[in-house]
Amino acid sequence: MNRKTVFISSVQSEFAKERKLLADYIRQDALFSMYFEPFLFEELPAQDRSAHTAYLEQAANAEVYLLLMGEKYGYEDGEGISPTEREYNIATSNHAYRLAFIKGTEHQEPKEEAFKQKIDNAVIRNTFTSYEELQSGVYASLVEYMTSHQILRNGPFDATIHPDAGIDDLDKEKIRWFVGLAREKRQFPLQYSEANIRQILLSLHLITDDNRLKNAALLLFAKDVQKWFTSATIKCAHFYGTKIQKPIASQQIYGGSVFEMVDMAVSFVMSRINQHVGERTRSAQVDVTPELPPQAVTEAIVNAVVHRSYTSNSSVQVMLFKDRLEVWNPGKLPQGMTIAKLNKEHTSNPVNPVLANPVYLAGYIEQMGTGTTDIIDRCVESGLRKPEFHQDEDFRAILWRSEVQEESKERVQEGVQVRGNVAGKVAGKVAGKVDKNITRVILAIRGNTVSTREIMTAMQLKGGDNFRKRYLYPSIEAGYVSKLYPDSDSRPDQAYYLTEKGLQLLSEFLKK
Repeated sequence: MNRKTVFISSVQSEFAKERKLLADYIRQDALFSMYFEPFLFEELPAQDRSAHTAYLEQAANAEVYLLLMGEKYGYEDGEGISPTEREYNIATSNHAYRLAFIKGTEHQEPKEEAFKQKIDNAVIRNTFTSYEELQSGVYASLVEYMTSHQILRNGPFDATIHPDAGIDDLDKEKIRWFVGLAREKRQFPLQYSEANIRQILLSLHLITDDNRLKNAALLLFAKDVQKWFTSATIKCAHFYGTKIQKPIASQQIYGGSVFEMVDMAVSFVMSRINQHVGERTRSAQVDVTPELPPQAVTEAIVNAVVHRSYTSNSSVQVMLFKDRLEVWNPGKLPQGMTIAKLNKEHTSNPVNPVLANPVYLAGYIEQMGTGTTDIIDRCVESGLRKPEFHQDEDFRAILWRSEVQEESKERVQEGVQVRGNVAGKVAGKVAGKVDKNITRVILAIRGNTVSTREIMTAMQLKGGDNFRKRYLYPSIEAGYVSKLYPDSDSRPDQAYYLTEKGLQLLSEFLKK
């Protein structure tokens, strides 16, 4: 098979790093390396003809012309035209498939600005601020090229066009929420308005020029994600011991958008691990340090959701054991990536780049390509055993909990003492001061903000009316628990947290 030339055109001095990284990416990607060969002028061997003639011949013969623009216009020949604009002109005259990526800068040289205005009238341009955003844009554009030219009948999952969904299937509120967060976290350039939704989706490569949605758009913003992808869920389970066996302390299956699933799965884990309560500060605040670093837990779950295979019928699985947290991801490492590379700095090569970029823009991951090393660093800094990664049928990330588990972390089932002696301690030391039902609520909430259902799950209770009457309301009336929304009892998103009085009592329990 003859591979098609991708001519990478730019001012070399301004984009030296991006040019090399893009060329390496195309050559190393399992899909693109089969169909494309990147061309960089700086890689041409010495030859007995002018450089001017050599690069123009390559531009004339290229099937795909990829232009990077920034601040500089570049060297000008005798007619005042730069090599980059010469390359663009000849690629245009030979009907090459043209892609333009504009880097956000504070200002542009006058001729570069004029060149940009010239291509605005002929090519749909994309903007980027980092290499990760550039790579995501190139990925989406090349997949679209392969699909439109019948090279691929079915492209990579996240970039594949969904045959039935349209913009009306997206939730405007989810898009509004994302734009607000992305503007805050990553200075996303577009503002939200209903009239601007199409432009927002275009900038994220989630929609085609003729308004056809890609799968990634549905995973991120659909009104009902699981209507389109039934296995796009996270299954969470909390086990009493170190093996997958019954009885199970609690389990949940979470659906919704990518962001919603991640948030709920992280909350599931953080509400069920130990919270180390420190001394009260001068500001009357009590420092609460989770047993596992929240950033590491979030990164592990985000990685599983973003890098999973969505063609699999399996779900992401989050399993909390007495000694560890395991996050299972149905899928394989990208070609060229190994477990050894995950333990040190490595380039970003996400399985689903179109999906990964908005997750990065929303601040759910700090920097693309550093996820596994961030997990390792956070855990080691917290004094925990180094996390492990395994690739078998599924990919697994293992975060080890503290070597010594506190007795108070064990749950007490309704009327039955489960492992540990929390109930005995509470009865012997505290029951005379605080009602035992209130102590159970305090131990279930700990340092978190949690829903009624999550508290009941942690306490192994099922009857909602009985729970509120015997446990929740007495805890609130006694001043140990507070509502997140004090003026409403009917809000579906109502949640509860410990007051300062409740945190102080929690600290006493944990010390005992």
